Amino acid sequence: MKVSIIAIGDELLIGQVIDTNSGDIAKMLNPVGWQVHNVQVVSDNETDILRAIDYAFSMSDVVLTTGGLGPTKDDITKTTLCKYFGGEMRQDDDTLKNVLEVVAKRGLKINDLTAAQAMVPTSCRVIQNLVGTAPIMWFERKNKILVAMPGVPFETRQMFREAVLPQLLETYKTNIAIEHRTLIITGWSESKLAMEIASWEDSLPEHIHLAYLPKPGLIRLRLDGIHHDKQFINNELNKYHRQLIDKFGDDVLYTQDNSVEEILLQYLSETNLTVSTAESCTGGNIAHLITSVPGSSAAFMGSVVAYSNDVKQRLLNVSAETLASYGAVSIPVVEEMVKGACNALGTDCAIATSGIAGPGGGTPNKPVGTVCIAVKTPHGIKSDTFHFPGNRSRVIERASTTAITMLITQLRSV
Repeated sequence: MKVSIIAIGDELLIGQVIDTNSGDIAKMLNPVGWQVHNVQVVSDNETDILRAIDYAFSMSDVVLTTGGLGPTKDDITKTTLCKYFGGEMRQDDDTLKNVLEVVAKRGLKINDLTAAQAMVPTSCRVIQNLVGTAPIMWFERKNKILVAMPGVPFETRQMFREAVLPQLLETYKTNIAIEHRTLIITGWSESKLAMEIASWEDSLPEHIHLAYLPKPGLIRLRLDGIHHDKQFINNELNKYHRQLIDKFGDDVLYTQDNSVEEILLQYLSETNLTVSTAESCTGGNIAHLITSVPGSSAAFMGSVVAYSNDVKQRLLNVSAETLASYGAVSIPVVEEMVKGACNALGTDCAIATSGIAGPGGGTPNKPVGTVCIAVKTPHGIKSDTFHFPGNRSRVIERASTTAITMLITQLRSV
């Protein structure tokens, strides 16, 4: 099934807000075999919205819109859809009840603008938004469906996953089995990896497709299988998945679709070990990634963001002599930092980073992008110096991923 998405809002077009809803929706559609055919971003303008809907319906049987459902005058999606599908605006009692409940849960009092959220076109079927005040509206016309959803990302994610997608799947039933297998590979560039398996990829049968999903420091390979026989396609995917695992051996970081922080926490759980971080150039980003995983408190004990040399000395016991002799961005310093983190925070394992994220601060010997990383396990310390390209955020992202991957690799090698 091909789906079109229309993201509505002036704020999206001027860069004030980034459209994350389209990506979230696509991620939820892909596992069930539905494809996002196109995405349009349009302003809060009636003509633009109507034109976008016509174009989307020319391409797809299902159109999903996000945004423009708020209570203020600039949010015109609801009235525009009423004009497109016909009918008139009316107060829906069930929607008003839902709005009152949502507002009450937030400890607020309802006002006239919020109450107006209960006004919906008579041409739609309402799906109650259990986490927000903007109702989700389901329209049908000439065997095609448009579902209008709010622009608030967490509302769209939850309600699409729990209510909209199940109803779409019920409406468009299929007997086609769609299955996936993923593995995560380190130490390869996308182009080098593609060349390495080019002949293998060319030999894949029509019912198996390989997708490359690169990320700084990692490449996800996803095998997609489509067939009417679910057992057959699962057996096929297992076979080709195993071939890739055998091909890349120790360069396979993980054989499922997990983030590096999820993988790390899995290894720590299996070995009953704890971890901490001592971060300079990454500024606590590694700790943020780890603690973004539910249940991380079982293994993650804490972090020291040691940006200054004084903090490195006082909290992590890095010696003044080491700093003076080698500089803050050096292997001896991160090795003392990683020991200091374990001692200060009482953990079995630790990660330490120190580098130059830029845009300034580089020297001929240590240019911007130079990052020293050390990881410690009960079996020893591993450290290395890296040179990451890109701007400041890119260097921090790459350093964070590399550091977590280094610790995973050390834990696996025990």
